[in-house]
Amino acid sequence: MTPSPESPSTADGQTPQPGMEAGPKKKLRIAAVGDLHVGETSHRVYRDLFDRVHEDADVLCLCGDLVNFGKAAEVANLLEDLHACRIPMVGVLGNHEHECGQPEEVVRLMSEAGVRMLTGESYEIEGVGFAGGKGFVGGFGRYMLSPFGEASIKRFVQEAVEDANLIENSIRTLRTERSVVLLHYSPVVDTVVGEPPEIHPFLGSSRLGEVVDRYENVKLVVHGHAHRGAPEGRTARGVPVYNVALPVLRTLGDTPYRVFEV
Repeated sequence: MTPSPESPSTADGQTPQPGMEAGPKKKLRIAAVGDLHVGETSHRVYRDLFDRVHEDADVLCLCGDLVNFGKAAEVANLLEDLHACRIPMVGVLGNHEHECGQPEEVVRLMSEAGVRMLTGESYEIEGVGFAGGKGFVGGFGRYMLSPFGEASIKRFVQEAVEDANLIENSIRTLRTERSVVLLHYSPVVDTVVGEPPEIHPFLGSSRLGEVVDRYENVKLVVHGHAHRGAPEGRTARGVPVYNVALPVLRTLGDTPYRVFEV
């Protein structure tokens, strides 16, 4: 006889006693991709991607630079393809979505299409938390830009600090044992290696990695932006970080997204 919900059974058919483990939690399959760069003349370029991803994953993470300039016509082209996706989607903006000066409109259009956009918010899907945001630049480790000297430099660094605080606030609201952080900019230098060293400070910031490492429930970080960067790295605490910019994924094979279990 099938046990009732009030009397769950263990694998051997016995009713669990207080203190007994209920068994491992179900893994959630997370697909992630960024840097699609859909343009005004792009039509159905990624329809196959969004139509097939449900076969491999339970949730799709979109890591920014989904369009070229943040134009409404570009977003409309992207949404034509996104409508084919049959699993929950979570996303962040990239720097390209800001180019036209209307990132809020991009967020609105994406949200209305069913994408759960992270701009300080967080979401829980099947027991896994999702948090994050675009992130910002500033450099890594001891080469990270500090708020010293000209007022313009101090304002630049302050924006980086405020952006990191916004991302931290979204992580802090989660109470899940397993959480995923979405970014556009990299939180570690590992995943920008391959890009010219001169532009590393413009590809991410250690401030983002420091935020991630304050929360033990963060099990995975995904980001884009560094088209010629490395596919993976780790924070100082050892949290795995993956660069899922589409140009990087293409160096790994034909699948236009990468799948992780959390």
